[in-house]
Amino acid sequence: MKKYIITAVFSIFSIISLSAQSKKDVQVSKLYENYIAVKSALASDDADKTSKAAAEFIKTASSIDVKSVSEGNLNILRKDATAISEARSISAQREFFYNLSDNMIAMTKEFKLSEKPVYIQYCPMADGNWLSDESKIVNPYYGKSMLSCGSVKSTIN
Repeated sequence: MKKYIITAVFSIFSIISLSAQSKKDVQVSKLYENYIAVKSALASDDADKTSKAAAEFIKTASSIDVKSVSEGNLNILRKDATAISEARSISAQREFFYNLSDNMIAMTKEFKLSEKPVYIQYCPMADGNWLSDESKIVNPYYGKSMLSCGSVKSTIN
């Protein structure tokens, strides 16, 4: 009987732990989706769309439970996205995107961002990294002028 009770208790803790982990992953996945929207807007050379996508990123970051992601990390991400959102030129937005990308890439070490592969890509001309939901290079640092410049550095499954 004791054995069954202990097994049941461990099963309940496992379910609670998985539920908590999946909640974290869902919250961070939404943040990743917002990040991809910022990246895509930059790649299309659209400053207004980039600003709106960054504002959505900020909303999502503000709604994440600080028990899931540290408040310090969320503050840094919000600061990066706020700078992008408030910048009116695409070149300034791209400058702030370096930090946002580096901080999002750091999160890939802690959280599962997506059920699909996440690609860390690199542009040697910009000397910058970014995350992508596809292996095809769509460069956010140069947009249409050098849309396919870069390569996949690594893939996170």
